[in-house]
Amino acid sequence: MSRQQLLVGTRKGAWVIDSNADRSVWNINGPMHLGAVVSHFVADTRNPSQRLMSVGSGHLGPSVFLSNDAGASWREASTPPAFSVEPNGAARSVDHVFWLTQGHASEPNVWYAGTSPQGLFKSVDHGDTWQEVLGFNHHPDFLEWRGGDKDGTPDGPKLHSIIVDPHNKKHLLLGMSGGGIFESEDEGETWCALNRGVAMDFYPPKEDGSEYEFGHDPHCMVMHPQQSNRLYHQNHCGLYALDRAQGTRWTRIGDNLPKEVGDIGFPIVVHPRDPDTIWVFPMDGSGQWPRTSPNGRPAVYRSNDGGESFVRQDRGFPQEQAWWTVKRQCMAVDQEDNVGVYLGTSNGQLWGSIDGGENWQPIALDLPQIYSVEVVSLP
Repeated sequence: MSRQQLLVGTRKGAWVIDSNADRSVWNINGPMHLGAVVSHFVADTRNPSQRLMSVGSGHLGPSVFLSNDAGASWREASTPPAFSVEPNGAARSVDHVFWLTQGHASEPNVWYAGTSPQGLFKSVDHGDTWQEVLGFNHHPDFLEWRGGDKDGTPDGPKLHSIIVDPHNKKHLLLGMSGGGIFESEDEGETWCALNRGVAMDFYPPKEDGSEYEFGHDPHCMVMHPQQSNRLYHQNHCGLYALDRAQGTRWTRIGDNLPKEVGDIGFPIVVHPRDPDTIWVFPMDGSGQWPRTSPNGRPAVYRSNDGGESFVRQDRGFPQEQAWWTVKRQCMAVDQEDNVGVYLGTSNGQLWGSIDGGENWQPIALDLPQIYSVEVVSLP
């Protein structure tokens, strides 16, 4: 068995939490960048000693920090993500870097970043300098995709769920909240929407009965690392699956979750070897969208059949009066034979299961509000 290391980004800094070999003991180390908002803290699986962190400071502004020694020391990117001035003279400014994704295995220094307001950026030098992906940020339909200049999400519009197909470096996907899911087959030069079959309950139906091509609100999207045709995504309007080998239309698998729980949530993770096994954490999306555990009873739901059915997994969680939720970057799985599942909560708790979600134990209970959780396997 490998030791596991959890990289935790929070509203007030970042922490590294290390396990022993059997994942029975965890040691909390940190904080780093105390007081700063850390939206995403990730390790490079191509070289785990290299790490990137999205750091937002009220005094210094948004940036990306780099480490080449597994987090022992950090330096700021020399050219953080920034929008260029558009032909009409308009200029946007990055409020925060929200998402970080490493590039293809064949390109060891490439990274992608998603920002708020929505923008896609690329680095070819391990995150030191960043450039706009012009084919996306300056696409002639970009404003229409995201609904003009309005800000429709509570904490600002997000570009997230950046995916590089492990079998094809030119194949990229991403999510815009709001806007929808978009796909490129040429490394970001051209893009098309990938939202067929997804509900848009917050818009009135079209008079001709047709679907909206864009304007959707995906919360999180994942691709299976071994079978890249298999996609899942959690949306403002439900939980969906798509097998690209069978078409381009999403299926609402969330209808198979209990009606009293619903299929609204933010995170979704997939088993590292089995494309039919996923975990989700539903939240209360009724009424005024309280964004808490339904009925104050938190639970993960696991499917072993691609979403045809789900099993509730809550052993170890509080059974009542627990009004927290899990944000989109706050669930992760390790690579062990008996898969570990980890989640961070909106009230600063970090939970783990080393048996695929059957039993849950607290790892840390008093961190700031958790914004991201990633797992690194160590020798």
